[in-house]
Amino acid sequence: MTKRTSRREFIKRSAAVTAGSIILPQIIPSTAMGMGGRPAPSDRIVMATIGTGSQGTGNMREFLKLKSQLQFVALCDVDKKHLEAAREIVDQANGNKDCRTYGDFRELLEKEKLDAVSIALPDHWHGIIYSAAANHKLHVYGEKPICRTIRDGQTIVSAVQKNNIIWQTGSWQRSLFNFRRGAELAINERVGKVKYIEVGLPDGGRGIGTPPVMDVPPELDWEMWLGPALKVPYRGVSHWNWRWILDYSGGQMTDWAGHHIDIANWGAGLEHTGPVEISGHGFYPPEGIYNAPVEYDLLCKYANGIEMRVANASRLPHGMGTTWYGDLGWVHVDRGDILKASDKKILDEVIGENEIHLYKSENHYQNFIDSIRSGKPAIAPIEVAYRAISVVLLGEIAMTTGQTIKWDPEKEVIIDNPGASRLLSRPYRAPWTLPTV
Repeated sequence: MTKRTSRREFIKRSAAVTAGSIILPQIIPSTAMGMGGRPAPSDRIVMATIGTGSQGTGNMREFLKLKSQLQFVALCDVDKKHLEAAREIVDQANGNKDCRTYGDFRELLEKEKLDAVSIALPDHWHGIIYSAAANHKLHVYGEKPICRTIRDGQTIVSAVQKNNIIWQTGSWQRSLFNFRRGAELAINERVGKVKYIEVGLPDGGRGIGTPPVMDVPPELDWEMWLGPALKVPYRGVSHWNWRWILDYSGGQMTDWAGHHIDIANWGAGLEHTGPVEISGHGFYPPEGIYNAPVEYDLLCKYANGIEMRVANASRLPHGMGTTWYGDLGWVHVDRGDILKASDKKILDEVIGENEIHLYKSENHYQNFIDSIRSGKPAIAPIEVAYRAISVVLLGEIAMTTGQTIKWDPEKEVIIDNPGASRLLSRPYRAPWTLPTV
């Protein structure tokens, strides 16, 4: 970007190119088309799922609605019950019993001839498995938050970029009208120049307590579930309550940051950068294995002067969702088709032809498939997802140390704080390591 090109003009041009890419006609040779204009079976995208719990199976069901364009051939999970239930869904959709199953992702990646993979796993596995899939040159639909640590995220981003694959994050809010509309109003300054953003994430999480040690269910490979995390006895946390344990996740704060901070960044032109200063505090349960923060409040400052407050919803005037504040008013978005503003006239504003029109998608799963076929980036690419979650991962370091963190978003390093810098990564339990990119 030259000195003569303003940041606003640069964003406008970039958004126009990206948005324009999804309306280009997709030319598929007639030889690759079957009856009725559908892709022939040999042209369908061949997919697998790694992680067949509630989110992984939910994503798989959405993709199966597009089965004329793709085919699931394999599944992987460390829980045989989940695996069998998912296999039955796929076999029924395929009209056969050919779907293959695996308990180890490495075997699936080595044996299967795939085009793409849908992955939904506990966060502590993301760095290894997302990078492994990318290094096998597979297109990835990966669940948020994409990483448990900054180092994990940097490794995943590098693997995706090096292998030139299509990445779609499960940040599906980008494919809903009200979120895109709110972000367009903000980035086109219908509330004036945005100076301050509030991001409300869910309150609480699991309460105080330690479940008893119990026998590992015969269908569960607990050692593989733990993977790079510390070896601990089984306490029944493998399918949901892992979210409240810091070894595996960061509670509601990290679970939802990939949604609402992503939207905040979208509407403020912050998708490819990060804060330069982060401070905050939180309340952690004083005892028990559920140790993720149940309350949190972060303040993030950006080089362009924007400040972003990220907190549990009950601390903020608009609660859940994203609110952009400018010198002419505010606009707020949240789930449930919520879109409101300080003045209703703001919501009626027309975005002109020469203004910023953000990337439009009306189906997050279809957008992933379309991007694989066209080669154009998906609506929720890897770096965007990494920048969103990095905000609260840095906030987590600020909360843990009780210090204000100075961050260089270009070099991606903490400035003049060796102790805090050590928290950008976590040691992995042998024999697991992050891949070299």
